Amino acid sequence: MIYCLSGKIIKKTLDSVVISCGGVGYCAQCPASVAAAMPGAGAEGTLYTVLNVSENDVSLYGFATEEQQNCFRLLTGVSGVGPKVGLAILSVMEPDRVYLAVSAGDHKAFKAASGVGPKLAQRIVLELKDKVAKGAAGAAALEDLSGVSAAAGGAGSSQAIAALVSLGYSQSEAAVAIAKIDPALPVEEIIRLALRGMAGGR
Repeated sequence: MIYCLSGKIIKKTLDSVVISCGGVGYCAQCPASVAAAMPGAGAEGTLYTVLNVSENDVSLYGFATEEQQNCFRLLTGVSGVGPKVGLAILSVMEPDRVYLAVSAGDHKAFKAASGVGPKLAQRIVLELKDKVAKGAAGAAALEDLSGVSAAAGGAGSSQAIAALVSLGYSQSEAAVAIAKIDPALPVEEIIRLALRGMAGGR
């Protein structure tokens, strides 16, 4: 398996990047957001990759982060979600938004992606709900935080950040979300407000 590629970018388009490693140019199809964020030709870059081998094709897919790479694998494990649809979803949704939509049963969020109709959107939520729940096993700890906040004082924010990290968010994402919220609030309220903010106000 090719886990990642680091080298000079030879070319990039709206949905692909060609990167030179050891004298070989690898063409990786990417979500539109990833291709746009990569530096231009001649610059050094890194792509986290997924190699897809089928009866008639061998394709390489590239991502800016390991979170996107893992989310792509998760999405394409759903029946009816091929690589093209997986890329389309990640072009309009970041991994944390995917996990949040699945956890909340918000299948309509996936319809924003090209090639995802109502039935497929519902199937994505149905098939991934248990997997996302297992991945966020730390969410159970939220129930234990309810009595902590009153005595926690300034520690409330760090408790909330730890809980968000256990739910799959990065330390920086959690810190940014928490920074906008009154640290004097109960920990469980800080978490709820942070999740709502990261979900676009839901």
